[in-house]
Amino acid sequence: MSHKLLVIEDDDDTASFIAKGMGEEGFTVDRADNGRDGLFLATDGAYDAIVLDRMLPKMDGMAVLAALRAAGIETPVIILSALSTPDDRVAGLTAGSDDYLTKPFAFAELLARVRLLLRKRGAGAPVITSFACDDLEMDLLSRKVRRGGRSIELQPREFRLLEYLLRHAEQVVTRTMLLEGVWDYHFDPGTNVIDVHVSRLRRKLDDGADRPLLHTVRGAGYRLGISA
Repeated sequence: MSHKLLVIEDDDDTASFIAKGMGEEGFTVDRADNGRDGLFLATDGAYDAIVLDRMLPKMDGMAVLAALRAAGIETPVIILSALSTPDDRVAGLTAGSDDYLTKPFAFAELLARVRLLLRKRGAGAPVITSFACDDLEMDLLSRKVRRGGRSIELQPREFRLLEYLLRHAEQVVTRTMLLEGVWDYHFDPGTNVIDVHVSRLRRKLDDGADRPLLHTVRGAGYRLGISA
């Protein structure tokens, strides 16, 4: 199973460079281009490591880090920042990051440092291979989905969409998060691609079930969960 990496970086060129390189190394990469969305993604603790820029819109990287540690989320974090003085590095490390790499950087060094963090985290970290929500079950290894004992066949994109929703069960997931996390789009293509896939997934999950699990949150996005 590949490691899941979250890159919180507002510079699109840098984020794309990291995501492409890490993807080629077998990582599954999610991205956020501002601190607020990054914190939202990071708070479910499903990532093996986080690459965090310091100077972010909407919420500073140091505030993101502080919020994560205050919430007891110990996902390894490597700060990637243009702030490069010794005081900057000390501030980042003492705030709770596990490593600090300054820009400009070499991808090979970032990759090596991420892998080192993963080794340090060790086998004690739980490896998630399945998800469940009410009577819905997903097995990542066998790639099987069942609800109430009924087998559900999903297309690859639908499977990835459902996995993303299950990783954020009972949370509101915005369209931007889905575009980046499921389609790897870092812009709005202006199509109804999300609506089409969510509609198709909803039919497969909820038709014939006692209660719906996939909800539309008007003006916000979608939420997978028991409560309406």
